[in-house]
Amino acid sequence: MSASEQPRERLDAGFWEKLDRLESRRRRAHSEHECAQRDLERLNPNESAELRLAWERYCEVIAELERAATDIETLHSCAT
Repeated sequence: MSASEQPRERLDAGFWEKLDRLESRRRRAHSEHECAQRDLERLNPNESAELRLAWERYCEVIAELERAATDIETLHSCAT
């Protein structure tokens, strides 16, 4: 019998609970992705361009926040 054919009972119950929760989470995320994709497809070209610019700006800001947090942590590490 291969590892993939082993009965559920042979593995820890906690493992299966975690796997079930993760699979449920994956299915929800996949469903949300499909809904978001349909919403994006309904945008007219002007809305689409505005959304893209807003998203790019958001990503730039998040990247800057990450860099700042890293720099602060580095500075803090050097001071201690």
